[in-house]
Amino acid sequence: MNSPWINAELDALSAAGMRRERRIVTPLPGGRCRLAGRTLVDFSGNDYLGLAGDERLIAAATQALRDSGVGARGSALVSGRSEWHARLEERLARFEGAESAVLFPTGFAANLGTIAALAGKEDAVFCDRFNHASLIDGCRLSGAKLQVYRHDALDRLESALKRADAARRRWIVTDAVFSMDGDVAPLAELCDIAERHDAGLIVDEAHGTGVFGERGRGAAEMCGVENPVTVRIGTLSKAVGCLGGFVAGSRELCDLLWNTARPQMFSTALPAAICAAAVAAVDLIEAEPWRRRRVLELSDRLRTGLRGSGHAVPPQCIAPIVPVILGDPKTTMQAADRLRDRGFQVAGIRPPTVPNGTSRLRISISAAHSEDDVDALAAAINEVQRGNADQKDEG
Repeated sequence: MNSPWINAELDALSAAGMRRERRIVTPLPGGRCRLAGRTLVDFSGNDYLGLAGDERLIAAATQALRDSGVGARGSALVSGRSEWHARLEERLARFEGAESAVLFPTGFAANLGTIAALAGKEDAVFCDRFNHASLIDGCRLSGAKLQVYRHDALDRLESALKRADAARRRWIVTDAVFSMDGDVAPLAELCDIAERHDAGLIVDEAHGTGVFGERGRGAAEMCGVENPVTVRIGTLSKAVGCLGGFVAGSRELCDLLWNTARPQMFSTALPAAICAAAVAAVDLIEAEPWRRRRVLELSDRLRTGLRGSGHAVPPQCIAPIVPVILGDPKTTMQAADRLRDRGFQVAGIRPPTVPNGTSRLRISISAAHSEDDVDALAAAINEVQRGNADQKDEG
């Protein structure tokens, strides 16, 4: 299809600095990648623990691939749920300290399907403004009355909950770790609010699983509120280094989702090889806690260095996600290009992923990085920002 309006839309995106390009990126060991024929230090992915390329995961996946083939051949509900799917669900439940777990094909599908299955038009959902798009879309898809709140203004959330006392059910929906700012939701306060207003709390631990908590179970564990959280959602594609999403909770909750969550019911199941690799990854998360200690230490090192040089890193950021706020989309993408010229792959993030005026460099740290990698990136950002300042002065 080649219509004038499509080209006009693309031209408008280009003029605003918002047009995305498709690239081929080849991951390499040691927190590196290959892009356009160059080897770069990769600070753009979410492989927080450096497990995605671990030989033990590869060996587990290879064996399952030989035993079960490539595709699952059907939805989990019909014929796609293999012994490896059952093993992974059992392993996740044990890891999360829950009665049961249910798998989804992606983390996006887990958020979309879970919220839409638990909330309906007679209900009210309260969604943090900075939640991931999958949570927002799940709230919209549910048909429930949607209200937006900010986790830095919880008094407004309480007021909104009071006004929604006629709703059949009330759900508070939040990321545990916000993927663009690297801050952690005020989970203890949210649990208290949910209890006072007879509301359920849905928490997505996508960027918390494997990173936070004594056992690596996420921000809810770190905050000591695992039990009060009504629904815990996780992903296997970030710190776990694989693919897929899951919900951990009571047997009744997981059985309900098994029977009603449409993205799980009507999607082909995860490949058995991915499930086998994820089981191995969860084993390593428990057996090698040094990985999360290291990634958090490296993240703190980078934040300290950038703040010391005057860069706008949000003060509440504590995750292996380090944003440098630049504001303008074009300036942000130019900075990402200049960092690439200096040997670093860093994501430039623009609206609609973040609000207007908050375009940023989003730096992701991995346990595979070294102190030298982090220090060299901080120095490169200083150079790029000095170059931007000089250009403004000349203008």
